[in-house]
Amino acid sequence: MLLVILALLAGLGLEAIALYYLLNLLQESGAVKENYLGQEIPVSAGISFPLVTMGIYLLYGIAGRFDWHFHIFLLGIMTISLLGLIDDMLGKRDVTGFKGHFKALFKGRLTTGGLKALAGGGIAFYLALTNPTVINNISVGEVILDTLLIALFTNMLNLLDLRPGRAIKGFLFFLIPIVIMGLGNIEWMLIAPLLGAVLYYFVIDLRAGAMMGDAGSNVLGLTLGYLCVISLGLLPRLFILLGLLAIHWYTEKYSLSQTIEKVRVLKVLDELGRG
Repeated sequence: MLLVILALLAGLGLEAIALYYLLNLLQESGAVKENYLGQEIPVSAGISFPLVTMGIYLLYGIAGRFDWHFHIFLLGIMTISLLGLIDDMLGKRDVTGFKGHFKALFKGRLTTGGLKALAGGGIAFYLALTNPTVINNISVGEVILDTLLIALFTNMLNLLDLRPGRAIKGFLFFLIPIVIMGLGNIEWMLIAPLLGAVLYYFVIDLRAGAMMGDAGSNVLGLTLGYLCVISLGLLPRLFILLGLLAIHWYTEKYSLSQTIEKVRVLKVLDELGRG
């Protein structure tokens, strides 16, 4: 447990250093967008999450605490963050939702959202196929289940990232039941550096000092999905998948932000801590 706490604190400290330089870089490079209040702030600050995680993993390696399957997770968050960065910087918002992006694809037009969906699905499949808990006993059904879990969690956190702090609140909200259902199977050394980075960024996010963008929200979603895959049994994973499918069905028909505004409890939680 001491090592986990140290890894979390190291992630928090390295995130502070990374953001000090990164936010200035994004601002000076013109990587800014208007937020919901019309303020221009740096975007794609979430690229710091995989970079900080890699930095702490290097310390793991020096200390002889690095496990081979950490490579798989690191590759996953690096690539999904890159896809998010492409969407943040090059994406247009004339096409939205799974249905819209795939409709455009069938008409011969590849949107950045469509690229993210296709490549993100490939990343989810790769992570499911190389899951260390099933790699020597691969079940086709479980690989499909795990691929959907990772892909849908990744997209769901993207859907939440429309207001300061909302995506991180969603990340923490779903992390808690996953940890409870994991019953001691959570690989804390795997996620402690990222968790530390996210907790530091949370303060900046609530103050609308920067946008994590898809470069960050994709990382948070993939992490939740991967934790489910490596920590939970079949029935909990099926239950969570059904919940994710229901959420995605709802968001294809209704606005998530409008729903949060209408439901008082959700609105209070959404605005909690926001400056």
